Parts: sequence; structure tokens; C-alpha cells
Amino acid sequence: MFPQDYNENPFIVIWELTRACELKCLHCRAEAQYFRDPRELTLDEGKKLIDDIYDMNNPMLVFTGGDPLMRPDVFEIAEYAVKKGVRVSMTPSATPNVTKEAMKKAKDVGLSRWAFSIDGHCAEVHDHFRGTAGSFDLTMNAISYLHELEMPLQINTVISRYNVDYLDEMAKMVENLNCVLWSVFFLVPTGRGKESDMISPVEHEKVLQWLYKLSKRVPFDIKTTAAQHYRRVVIQNKMRESASNDDTILYEDALMSGKTGQIDGLGRAPKGVNDGNGFVFISHTGDVFPSGLLPINAGNVRKTSLATIYRESEVFQNLRNPDKYKGKCGVCEFRHVCGGSRSRAFNITGDYMESEPYCIYIPKSLRKKKKLLTTIES
Repeated sequence: MFPQDYNENPFIVIWELTRACELKCLHCRAEAQYFRDPRELTLDEGKKLIDDIYDMNNPMLVFTGGDPLMRPDVFEIAEYAVKKGVRVSMTPSATPNVTKEAMKKAKDVGLSRWAFSIDGHCAEVHDHFRGTAGSFDLTMNAISYLHELEMPLQINTVISRYNVDYLDEMAKMVENLNCVLWSVFFLVPTGRGKESDMISPVEHEKVLQWLYKLSKRVPFDIKTTAAQHYRRVVIQNKMRESASNDDTILYEDALMSGKTGQIDGLGRAPKGVNDGNGFVFISHTGDVFPSGLLPINAGNVRKTSLATIYRESEVFQNLRNPDKYKGKCGVCEFRHVCGGSRSRAFNITGDYMESEPYCIYIPKSLRKKKKLLTTIES
């Protein structure tokens, strides 16, 4: 099977149905508000968008927010997409909107998976991060409903200085909750997220190594967001374990052995996804961004088709060319499977093509150059 061409079509589309949400999370990218924006894409505009998404080789579609359940027509939108053959999942906020009835409706409509965010192993840590007392208990109740309905569970966790010391406890809890996928996000300072909330570059590396070791023994799959260098960590570890002289770097090697590559029908990317490179984000008003964490507006689906924006925008085209990345990312031997977080590069340096500022790895070419200079100087 030929790898999907991300120059033509994305692997995953995130649609922010609304920015309305009852929570006040410390890291909220969207800086969500309590009330819906009257400028949101309408139901008819949403259906047209789904048609356009389907025509782009039918990528995965994720409904996000805010809280998607704040839109009364969310299940009508979902049903339209599912009937068209689109693979849809949803990431609602753990609020009183998440009822057993809402979950049953989601299952009846045909949603592939339901994702909940858990950012602490206990109520104290989680509720502090989510900015709302009682959020942890609501989430746990909702997950019990989900299990009763036999819907696949994905757990999303944002790694920050508030929970980095409790990762072993978190992993045990995630395993006990019987999820199919643990999606681990690494904080990007945008929206309400602050650089002071982030863990250090060395801590990033330690957590990524810890995730690899964890992935070898747990029954669920692990995926990272805004930590593309996890792929480098996985590949390096596999190279060491195989003791092979072949140093060819392939994305397939970043997928964990023993995993099927098919997580409840949603599948895994055939090659590395990054902001604007296999990934596209559509805001509640129709603006198109390389990701929700990389706030560079490339157009609006009300004026230009999603396919045209994704394929022809200069920003997207730049992001799909790792050879144009600056600094050590641009010369790193892992740039085509990793590429670093373009979102973090932008939000820390102001330049989305700059090096991943929270990666401590030094590429081979720079090590050789340093060794040569040291030899000459001596």
C-alpha cells in the first residue's frame, strides 16, 4: 500500500463545532466561553463542510470545542457524517451535558469513539487543572456510563508541571479504566496555556522515554500530541533493542510492535502527522489553521474550499517540507518522521519553521560538525 500523500489530503480533520463550554481549563487553547458564538458555522454549512472533507479521501473527523455538546444539532451533524461514511469521534467536556442519554445517542448515531480528558490521578489535581470543582467525579461517572454502553474509550491527558510527578499513578488509573488509547498531550503555550505551566525540555525527554517503557507492557495504545519527538524516541529504542547495523529511519518503526494499527476502526496514520502535514483544524467560524495550537489563519471555508486551502496555502506547503525547517530540526535525520512540534516552535519563538525548542536531541550532522571543529582546534 502506498503511503497517503499529505500534500493532497489530510489524515485527520479537527472541527471545532463551538467554543462554548462550562469549564475554565488552565490550558484551554480556545479560551472557551460560556455562550455560543452567533458566527458559528450553521448546520447547512457544516453539512457542506463534511461533503468537502469526505471528498478529500475521507480522512478521520474529530468533533471538538469548547464542548461539542453545547450545540443542540451536534448529533444531527454527526449522523450526517456517519451516513456518508466518515469515521467520526468526539471529545466533549465532562460537564452535566454528558448524560447517559447523550452517550447512547452518540452510539446509536454511529460515533466510532468517545474521548474524555483526565489530567490528574485524583480530583484535587484534575479539578485544579480543569478550573472546575467536581469535574473529576463527573468524568468518572461518564466513563462508567460509556462502559455500560460498550463504547470504546479514549483518554486525553495534558502533561504539565501540575501532574508530571504523578505519571505512574496516572498510568495505573488509565489501565484500570480499560481505554483503547491514551492520547498524551504536551502543553503548548497558547490560549490560556502559559510557558510557566510547561515541563522542561529534559523532563519532556524523560517523560517520552517513560512512555516508551510503559507502551511495552500496557494493553492500550499510546499516542502523543505536540510531542512529535516521541517517534524519534521509539525508533531509537527499537534500534538499540534490535542491535541492527541498519540505521534506515522509517515511520513504521515508530508504531509500537504488537499493536494492530487499527484502533476500533479509526486506524493509524501511515506516516508521521504534524501541524498542516496530514492534519488540519477548522474553527467554529470556518477559519482554517494547520492545527488548533498553531493560530495562523490560512483561509475560511465559507469563501474557499477546504481542499484548496489545505493544498495551496503557503503556510501549509511550508509545513509539509521538513527540509525547509530551520536550526537543528532542518538537519535532523529524524525530520521526516518527527519534525518537532510546529505549534510549540511558533508559540515559543514566533516562527513556525524554527526548531522544536523543547527537544534536547542533537542531530548526527551537528555532532559530527562539532567533533570536526574540536579536532581542528586541538
